[in-house]
Amino acid sequence: AAYRELAQELKRAFGFEAVAITLRESYSASVNGWSALMVDDWDCREGYRSRRYEIQLVDRVGGGDAFAGGLIYGLLTKGDTREALEFAVAASCLKQTIPGDFNLVSVAEVEKLAQGTGSGRVER
Repeated sequence: AAYRELAQELKRAFGFEAVAITLRESYSASVNGWSALMVDDWDCREGYRSRRYEIQLVDRVGGGDAFAGGLIYGLLTKGDTREALEFAVAASCLKQTIPGDFNLVSVAEVEKLAQGTGSGRVER
């Protein structure tokens, strides 16, 4: 709830059309929970929290960039902002399971995770 309020306040204070915030739950150095919240002027006025994934981390570097790139791609190609956010979270989730700065996964791999069983576990 606090992150939703923060996102709404950022929208008001700066006139943003949308605010997205990643939410990391650090259980250990190698296991994290990962999701995101988005508030926008179109589909998610009250706020929408994505599915939560449990990640066995390999490399956190590039996870934020993968989220931002995934969100831009999702906003340009998906039917609504909820789908775009789910795509972005899945893309950044997968990135954190491979070494290096770059997200070397395909759109098909991201979509498979985003539309998966709902368990929230990353399978590689």
